[in-house]
Amino acid sequence: MTDLDRRLVIVVRADPVICGHSGEARNLAEVALTRGFTDVRLLTWPIPVLQAAGLPLKPLDRLLPYSKGITVERPEAVGDYRVPDGRHLAGLTGRLVELLAEPIPTVCLSMYLVPHTQVVVDAVTAARAAGFAPDVHTIAKAVGSDVTNVIRSCLREGRFGAASVLFTTFLANDEVVAVSEYTRDEIIASAEEVDATCGTSFAAKCRERVTVSYPPIDSSAYVDLEPAAVDAALARRGLERDGYILFLSRVARAKGIYDLVIAYGEMRSRDRVKLVVAGNGPALEHVRAMAKEDDRIIFLNDVDDEEKPLLMRGCAAYALPTKPEPDFVETFGIALAEKMLAGGGPVVTTLTGGTGEAVGDTAIIVEPGDIHGLADALDHAVMEMTVSEREEMAARALKKAMTFDRTAVFDSLFPV
Repeated sequence: MTDLDRRLVIVVRADPVICGHSGEARNLAEVALTRGFTDVRLLTWPIPVLQAAGLPLKPLDRLLPYSKGITVERPEAVGDYRVPDGRHLAGLTGRLVELLAEPIPTVCLSMYLVPHTQVVVDAVTAARAAGFAPDVHTIAKAVGSDVTNVIRSCLREGRFGAASVLFTTFLANDEVVAVSEYTRDEIIASAEEVDATCGTSFAAKCRERVTVSYPPIDSSAYVDLEPAAVDAALARRGLERDGYILFLSRVARAKGIYDLVIAYGEMRSRDRVKLVVAGNGPALEHVRAMAKEDDRIIFLNDVDDEEKPLLMRGCAAYALPTKPEPDFVETFGIALAEKMLAGGGPVVTTLTGGTGEAVGDTAIIVEPGDIHGLADALDHAVMEMTVSEREEMAARALKKAMTFDRTAVFDSLFPV
């Protein structure tokens, strides 16, 4: 252990989960190796647990490898069937205590407050109580849906005790971060609601302490793509450049997939372009059933991280008509920024949650839930935009998206 003099531990839902935060963790881990961290670890869940949870997963046989120096740990459960919900949490927490017991300065980042931040806080408390005196600095990152899903559901159901536990755990970290300005505002608004009911003072603390760190993206995987590689990827799928509209995201109602399928049926340009729905998610089978009579809608549920930018580059337009739902609001839109890096046709999206922070003024915007407006916007992108207009929009989009490059985001989050 003498050669390990600085460690970064990220507690997260890592690959193979199809989740922007999984990609965030990978990108931060890779940059850490170039910034003086000699040991980088991702603490995450056993794959059978992720499969049982019903989360959308990438093809297991095509996961991109991590660089040497990054270790992915998936601690097994502790205890037996008599501890039905806490066994895997105990495994994660216990393993983190073991790492903190080693005399290595450690930065520990948790992404998604429930339960990963609880794992970090419990592990640090236990390590200190045991007398290990860990040299540790903790950062908790609220990635978005932990606010819109967990906290908001607590508030809707009047479960202010659970919300209080979450805020207490969040604020127990040395640094507290939100994935976007929208998410920061949501945290503060939720804290104000808890304060009004419980007489607590979470909002003032959140207003003072919560900063913003946008998602880190590996821009090198998206820019300067080889034209031959793009053409080969499209040929394998029976596609042509500018011959399809792409939806590449989690297939869920809140992502606007139902609106998109209906809008595609109304489009004047549907004879020119196919609709490619790439991804997995809870709405996939229902959407398949909706589209079973339309042979111009193509479903791809096996797109890996290498193929993704190639499909983005070749599309006539990329559509993510996300809209707010009770259990989910798009708090940034990582796929939007990735598409902006890849180039190709314009992004068509909505100003929902934090998407405006991702796209700025570089996308075609429609109102959430406006199916006719969505069809018109896609027709405009396919049929009416000139080559020069598309190129100008793509250039502005690239410049905007480069501000989310993983190296710049890492250096801001982990200053030397």
